[in-house]
Amino acid sequence: MSPRLKKILKIPLILLCFAGPIAGWIWYGEGGMVRLCRTEVERQACLDRIRKLVAENQALIEEVHRFRTDMTYVESVARAELNLIRENEVIYRFGKGETGN
Repeated sequence: MSPRLKKILKIPLILLCFAGPIAGWIWYGEGGMVRLCRTEVERQACLDRIRKLVAENQALIEEVHRFRTDMTYVESVARAELNLIRENEVIYRFGKGETGN
């Protein structure tokens, strides 16, 4: 090999020796690209959770508003969840026991 060719090949080899570890450090280092990708996935999961919580909060705010303003809604919820009855209302309960033969 000619000395001129060796000199020409030496420069890219030196650059490769420096660029390789630097690229590895950028990619896998403490704050590298791998961590950046993981952090972005975690960020997206948090944003999705925030969106769900905002929607749930909005539904609860609307339900509170209905409780404060709509008495028929309050009555229907009380009848369904607390098994309340109106005045002069009769409830018939049928047992799930054995049928007489």
